[in-house]
Amino acid sequence: MIKEVTTNIYRIGVPLPNNPLKETNCYFIKGNNSDLLVDTGFHQEECRIPLLESLEKLGARQESLDVLITHMHSDHLGLAGEMAGKNRKIYLSRKDTAYLKKALSGRHSQEMHRRMVAEGFPEGLLTEIEATMPSRKYAIEVIDGRFNELDEGDSVTVGDYCLQMVSVPGHTPGNAMYWIKQQQIMLTGDHILFDITPNITAFADEDDSLGSYIDSLHKAKEFPVKLALPGHRMQGDYYHRIWELLQHHRDRIMETQRIIYNNPKLTAYEIAAHMSWNIRAKSWDEFPGNQKWYAVGECLSHLDYLRKRNLIERHEENNVLRYRARHKPNIFFKVHIDEYIAYGNLLRESAYPV
Repeated sequence: MIKEVTTNIYRIGVPLPNNPLKETNCYFIKGNNSDLLVDTGFHQEECRIPLLESLEKLGARQESLDVLITHMHSDHLGLAGEMAGKNRKIYLSRKDTAYLKKALSGRHSQEMHRRMVAEGFPEGLLTEIEATMPSRKYAIEVIDGRFNELDEGDSVTVGDYCLQMVSVPGHTPGNAMYWIKQQQIMLTGDHILFDITPNITAFADEDDSLGSYIDSLHKAKEFPVKLALPGHRMQGDYYHRIWELLQHHRDRIMETQRIIYNNPKLTAYEIAAHMSWNIRAKSWDEFPGNQKWYAVGECLSHLDYLRKRNLIERHEENNVLRYRARHKPNIFFKVHIDEYIAYGNLLRESAYPV
């Protein structure tokens, strides 16, 4: 569960029981007079015990432990309040802090529930899923005075390392990576994962999560990264993975366009059922409930992307929103595809160490 990935930076694998993500990668950074823990796992005993045991083995003392959170999802934030010392700090981006406050008030869940129903999600099934979702069941319970909001360029120093916030919205509205310039290390959180694809879902008050994510991938490739430390699973080739993720979303957007073009007037729930998913289920009907929720949320981010670029249109029919194409599905948003091709050329010319 513990691995020293470089001098005084240790990966702690915190198990996520009955979750396809398997583990959250938490990183413990040993300092001089204080230490730093990056991300924490769910607010549940199965995460708490192994994390505390690992921190004890590494000689961490809670009274000198700060916590840095890459983004507001519960599998990264859930235990932050318990891990940080009483008089220490919990760092989170300003935008995710605002969303977290909204989530804790219940307003965000209510808004997303209303949208999901409007997009064709059966309300009875949706209510049943919401009651058991780990992301809500094992969330942090309160924002206290230890929370410190970070903005682009703000930094946190521990020992020999200075972690600078890089704003990369998409996975969450305030999603962040942390750049350690001197050692050329990037803590990628869930922005760049190497053997699974980050979930990009629709958020209340955000009109284009996927567009933000694609822009953030282009931003991420400008850093001269030698070591990338992801929020889940294994490490990998930073630049090649960005290329793969851009390709994945290009193909995914094209797939969504084709579905809508060939099947006009489908709801988002019905479009999601037609999309391809890497999951052990023979049909949409066999999808686990939680996975249906994530699938429809991801479908919505692609629909928002296409609507914003006038490639599809949405209309209300019988109190449900339905979609139809405005163009044939071989049309892709020009600026993004041009940047995508240019990045592929850079990779082939070995402009980056792939």
